[in-house]
Amino acid sequence: MTDHVSSIDQDAVLLTCGLRSARRFPLHGSRPVPGAHRVPAVLAGIPALAVPSRPGKDDVDPVLKEGPPRRLIVLGEDADLGSVLVRIMKRDLLGEVEVAYVPTSRRSAAAAAWGLPTHPARAAALALDGVASPAPLIRDDSGGVLTGRGEVLRFRGEAYCDDVLVARGAVRRLRSAPGPDGISSLAASGVLAATGRALQIGCVEASVLVDGVPHPRPVPRWTWYRHTSDWLLVR
Repeated sequence: MTDHVSSIDQDAVLLTCGLRSARRFPLHGSRPVPGAHRVPAVLAGIPALAVPSRPGKDDVDPVLKEGPPRRLIVLGEDADLGSVLVRIMKRDLLGEVEVAYVPTSRRSAAAAAWGLPTHPARAAALALDGVASPAPLIRDDSGGVLTGRGEVLRFRGEAYCDDVLVARGAVRRLRSAPGPDGISSLAASGVLAATGRALQIGCVEASVLVDGVPHPRPVPRWTWYRHTSDWLLVR
């Protein structure tokens, strides 16, 4: 984050994730910089802050301190949305800060999971005018948040969605997705579809992808589960 932000008191703030050139959020007001055409025109008047891909504590927390905005608009990829939600959760603001998502990919799994538009103009309009409502927050036991698609590659073991055995043995790819009813295993060869509060996996060490981002090391177990508090999704 290149701009110093000591206090933000705004109705809505736009986070542009991973865009090298984007609108900035200076201490007083906002100003355009080269590359702002990558931000949908309808969002041009929203105070904005450029942050890295998968922003962390130092990038997001200054926006959340001392009077957080009513609504955060996340412009980026599914993993960026998950990273922002982690910071909102860590600061215990899930019930206060509304989150709108403008995906930069037309193939966003998070947009598909939550019924959001992927066309930039339509997604931006919804981010401004949509109504926030509670949505299940799906966490993992590594401290992350799943917003669109989880995958366990070259799976060999057992997986349960609540009390339902959804996979046993060797499966090329076990996929999961969050949604209005919790966490789901997605039907595939050797995998049953089921939805519940938790998807628990025990296996020979396997690679895990969370919203397209590889976990740094193979794991022998993994759990996606519904957090005790929902997040406020604009839709």
